[in-house]
Amino acid sequence: CHPVAKPESRMEVCNAHPCPPRWKAAPVGPCSSTCGPGLAVQQVTCVQMHQGQEMLLEDHLCPASEKPLTSIPCVIRMCSYEWGFSEWTECSTSCGNGVQTRQDFCINPLTRKRVSPVFCRHFPKSIVLRGCSAGPCPEQAVVVKPHGAELQAVTPATRPATAVTATRAGYKGLGLLPSPLPPLPQEPTEESGGGVCGKLFLKAIGIVNMTGVESRDCAVTIGRPLGEEITVSVLESSLNCTAGEFLLFSGRMMWRKGCRKLALSLINSRTNTLLVKQRLLMPGNGVILQYSSRVATKKYYQDCDKQLFGPQGEIVYPVQSSGQRQGVCRTFINVAPRHRVAIHALYIDLGHDSNQTQSNYVLIRDVNTMKMMVFHGKQQFFWESTGSQVEIEFHE
Repeated sequence: CHPVAKPESRMEVCNAHPCPPRWKAAPVGPCSSTCGPGLAVQQVTCVQMHQGQEMLLEDHLCPASEKPLTSIPCVIRMCSYEWGFSEWTECSTSCGNGVQTRQDFCINPLTRKRVSPVFCRHFPKSIVLRGCSAGPCPEQAVVVKPHGAELQAVTPATRPATAVTATRAGYKGLGLLPSPLPPLPQEPTEESGGGVCGKLFLKAIGIVNMTGVESRDCAVTIGRPLGEEITVSVLESSLNCTAGEFLLFSGRMMWRKGCRKLALSLINSRTNTLLVKQRLLMPGNGVILQYSSRVATKKYYQDCDKQLFGPQGEIVYPVQSSGQRQGVCRTFINVAPRHRVAIHALYIDLGHDSNQTQSNYVLIRDVNTMKMMVFHGKQQFFWESTGSQVEIEFHE
């Protein structure tokens, strides 16, 4: 083209009408929390392109219904909260046997700051009451009641449908004979719909279909013998997260709540029990779970601990009258979520000097409220839970 005259280059205006205003979102900032739910902030502005240049406009010129969120929920990782404790108080007596107490509180291990006890309610907690001895007394010791413990006997008016009876080998001397225990309830391979809510699943593997539930809250419990742990896989999920629907997994050593990206996720209970609660607002939604059990990778119980699943059972302690000190032994009771637990002590004998000491006692913890009751001496009692999970500790 060199011999040919070259035309002059020129620019012509096209699409002269201005573009409509639109929202522009900057990159999302860091999450406000290092663990657990937080918020990430992004800057949102109203802009308009004019002759190839981006012009900043006032927010009211952009459609309000299309404005992106300025604060976006975020979770870097789930928090692992833990219980903290104060120092033990001095022995409650100047001589003889008494009690020591300490205060418990929930802390964030990353910041070491105290948080609401709700975050720790599903984690195991050490004792806050123990026996102590201040040496022999020159005269008879004074009975000391543990602070905050109600020790009076309770006579039940009625017994709930699900009852766990605590007894000891000496009940025969009282003319009380144990009734035969019914077999443990077994669930079908797969349950679905509203009939699955409130049930206890005890098989090693199974599928739980929680879709099509009509109630707002649907809870199931999966239980296995001590020494095993449970793994749950979410096969399908149609929960509406924006409507407030969610799935909650809770056990003695774990707590997890979620809604988004549930499908194909795996949850490990770390112990032999797992409570799954589904909160629904819209009909037809729900999840389908597949669970299995295996030998636990870490030991989370003591050799003298026991597990009961109901609907009825007996507790005999000590298990063997060998005379050897067993320390603090526990009995875990888990029943179907729609049931509650009743404990009826038919016979108790914690020693001849139990009226002058608090070192031997029975502690019952209601896992639902984390409230504890202490019983000692030769006192028979009747106790009822507010939830479906109970822990009993035998001290000394």
